[in-house]
Amino acid sequence: MDFFGRPSKTAAAAGAAPTKSTESSKPVHVERLVPWVEKYRPKSIESVTAQEEVVQVLRKSLETKNLPHLLFYGPPGTGKTSTILALARDMYGPEAVKTRVLELNASDERGIAVVREKVKNFARSVVSPADPAYPSPPYKIVILDEADSMTTDAQAALRRIMEQYARITRFCLVCNYVSRIIEPLASRCAKFRFKSLPEEQAVARVAMVAESEGVRVDKGAVQELVKTSEGDLRRAIMSLQSASRMATHTTINEEMVRELVGVVPATVIEKLRRVWNDRDVDKCVEAVDDLAFSGFPAAQVLAQLHDLAMQDAALSSLQKAKLAVLMGNVDLALSEGADEQLQMLDVMMQASQIVQSA
Repeated sequence: MDFFGRPSKTAAAAGAAPTKSTESSKPVHVERLVPWVEKYRPKSIESVTAQEEVVQVLRKSLETKNLPHLLFYGPPGTGKTSTILALARDMYGPEAVKTRVLELNASDERGIAVVREKVKNFARSVVSPADPAYPSPPYKIVILDEADSMTTDAQAALRRIMEQYARITRFCLVCNYVSRIIEPLASRCAKFRFKSLPEEQAVARVAMVAESEGVRVDKGAVQELVKTSEGDLRRAIMSLQSASRMATHTTINEEMVRELVGVVPATVIEKLRRVWNDRDVDKCVEAVDDLAFSGFPAAQVLAQLHDLAMQDAALSSLQKAKLAVLMGNVDLALSEGADEQLQMLDVMMQASQIVQSA
């Protein structure tokens, strides 16, 4: 301020600087901020990959406007949620789908209160106006993702709601394990099993994403992404996006992919297998100590040891069965928080006895 209370030139200039900076800083285009998993999610039922039988049945339901309650189950990353969202978009259009579809993640909201409040209120509400450019059947859709995480009481309450409002609301339950859905609820749905994508189709999809994003990646690296994701296409695409951030000026190769996804080097796994045959306690302890010092996760080491053991032609079927039981028990202990170093030492000692047995 000057003597008369007016803003001084210095103060005005200082105040003008942020405005100029704000105007010159453009927001990053929203398309660049979208994860590739969402960006390349199928937008229509026809673009769903690999699930031919499911797509064929849903296409017929789209034509007849007669959709039953649905139960989608199968491994993660196989397109269950993407398929029902694509079907809803084909049914109602991009605008009407916002008011005609309720999507809830049942792993977060899995209690009976959510079923009685959110789900029931939406299920009994009046159907919003239809878009004449789309089939727009006279009912809404409730999508319950991760439905196998819902409590038994919540599933029982949902059964009654499905019956009561079936005329104006259809339900789609999405889960990984159909055995965790109570039978009265499962029997009211048309079941569709989603299988893991064939390797060649998954490789083609990941390669398409890489080409669209301008990512330089070796063919072997694409195959390694698919292999390490174990049929989970979502995981493969997320790993590709992470790798693209690491290799901005180089070509992504197989070694970079293994490092990114946490695959234990084959030399480490081979060393552990050789220790089995020595039946030496000191060598087992030393190998496990080296493993702990290297920082590799025990669960990943165990998984790769299991695959190596099952492919070992020198082992009998009985030995492989014993090793599988041993590793299964250790994997359970690890998932419950057991000490990794002790569990791996247990695996090495017992595996040594199994391999040396006749």
